[in-house]
This record gives sequence, structure tokens and C-alpha cells, in this order.
Amino acid sequence: MWGSIGIVGVAGVSALTAQGVALPIVGAAAAVAVYWLVMRFVAHRDAPEIRRAHAGRLALLGGAIGFGFIAVSMLAVITEFTFTGSSGNVFRIIAGIVAVSIGAAVTEELIFRGLALQALERLCGSWAALAITALLFGGLHLANPGATLWSSFAIAVEAGVLLGAAFLWKRSIWLVVGLHFAWNTTIGLIGIPVSGHASSGLLITTPTGPTLVTGGDFGLEASIVPVVVSLLLAIPMLIAAHRRGNIVPLSS
Repeated sequence: MWGSIGIVGVAGVSALTAQGVALPIVGAAAAVAVYWLVMRFVAHRDAPEIRRAHAGRLALLGGAIGFGFIAVSMLAVITEFTFTGSSGNVFRIIAGIVAVSIGAAVTEELIFRGLALQALERLCGSWAALAITALLFGGLHLANPGATLWSSFAIAVEAGVLLGAAFLWKRSIWLVVGLHFAWNTTIGLIGIPVSGHASSGLLITTPTGPTLVTGGDFGLEASIVPVVVSLLLAIPMLIAAHRRGNIVPLSS
């Protein structure tokens, strides 16, 4: 019950504040407030996953992982693209991409890792909750421009599994927000579509190689390379989560 109420509340805030530069940031703050209110007064539980203690450090750690994930994936396929400089205003490009990335990272992580995953794992354990939220996350991206069944599967693995694993590892929304934010921002600044959404970045980047390698019109996330890299990151996180006792077993 509380999971559904929270998802509706956070999604509503996101829908109302998705445009512009300032609104997504305001929306992110409002979404955190809605999340806290739902946890406190509907779920009747604390929300240690959004506590301020070590929030900055965890967000920076997530950011480093997210940037490294995209940098390694991009370097592996860099010969399959051509690059030219963009003529747009640098400040406006950076500000726009950063604002949208903040709004998307905060609201999506509150919905999928904070609410959906934690609600589901109470019913069916962490492993099933991770699988279900990953499939849902990938499935919702089928509505994006240029999406295919393959791109949806790739997003389910890269984002659903990796971000879910990162959350289970540290049980912190700020870690996964940092990872998600750095991921989207890096792709956007390079000038590659973010999950099918065209981005006016600092570069104009054009894929020239096979779609399975470059991701084609959907963007790098539909490349097989980040799928593999994401699993190489997610598996150690899940092992660490198990060792830390952060995996909720299936109730008998």
C-alpha cells in the first residue's frame, strides 16, 4: 500500500517539474520530501536510505562509479563513432543536462529502488525484488524513442540490475542517485542520446559502427558493451551486499 502511494506521489512531482532548468531541481527536492512523508506517516517506518549522514560521500562514490562505467564502455567502442564540436552555448548545455539528470536520477531512484524494490522485497525477498524491478525498469523504456526489445533488455540489465545491486550494497538512495546522475550526464555531454532521447551535448557524436556495438539511434545504452561492463560491476556489489547482511530472504 505505502509503496503504491509513494510511487504515485513521487511520479506526480516528477511529471509536474520535468521541464526547464530550475524546475527539475526543485522537483527532486520535493520528491525527497514526499518520499519521507510517505515512509513516516503511511509506511510508519524510518527512512535510513535517505539520511543526510554521509550522503555527500556516498553520492560522490556513486558518481565515480557511474562516470567510470560510461567512460570504460565508451572507450571500448570509441572507434565506432565520429565526433565534431558543438556550436551551442557551453553553459546552457551543461546547465540543461545537469538539471534534467538531477531530476531524473532522484525521482527514478526513489520510485524504483526506494519504493518498489523495498516494498517488493518484503513480499518476495531481495533477489525476486531485484529481478522484478529490473524488468519493470527495462519495460518502461520500451516507450522511449528508438526503443526495441533488445534496448529494453539492455536497460533492464544495465540500469535495473546495476542500480538495484548498488542500492542493496549500501542501502543508500544517494549512492544510486550519484551513479544514475553521472551516467546520464556523461552520456548527454558527449552528445549521445540518453535512453533514446536526443541530447544537445558538448559534442556532436555520430555512430558509424554496427548497432549492436554503438547502440544506434537509442544511444550507448543499447550497446552490448555496457551490458557486459554493468554485470562486471553489479556482481561484486551483490556479493558485498550478501556479506553485509543486506539481502532480505524469501519468507517461508
